[in-house]
Amino acid sequence: RVQLVESGGGSVQAGGSLRLSCAASGYHFPDNCMGWFRQAPGKEREVVAAIRTYTAQTEYGDFVNGRFIISRDKDSNYIHLQMNNLRPEDTAVYYCAARFVASCVSTPSAFDWWGQGTQVTVSS
Repeated sequence: RVQLVESGGGSVQAGGSLRLSCAASGYHFPDNCMGWFRQAPGKEREVVAAIRTYTAQTEYGDFVNGRFIISRDKDSNYIHLQMNNLRPEDTAVYYCAARFVASCVSTPSAFDWWGQGTQVTVSS
């Protein structure tokens, strides 16, 4: 059974930093796409960042503007999201997601597995 478990959410003031981690278990693909999405109240789920686990090729949502970095542990099924210079508009539930295939896309419905989400709250 595939499981994705997020950690590292919390509350921070504007300008602060948080690091999210996602532990994947129940599968091992030599090359697949994993990513972070977020969903704020009343808004659609949107891609934050995605990474191809074999090549470490990354993609980011337009709003990131260099503030976030996605990374993966090459020898384990972990990905991380370092978030810097956080803004109040970054407040949302952040979800870890994984695809069976290697290509990364920004469409939530294209991802096969999801974590439960972790809350990130940024105060002004």
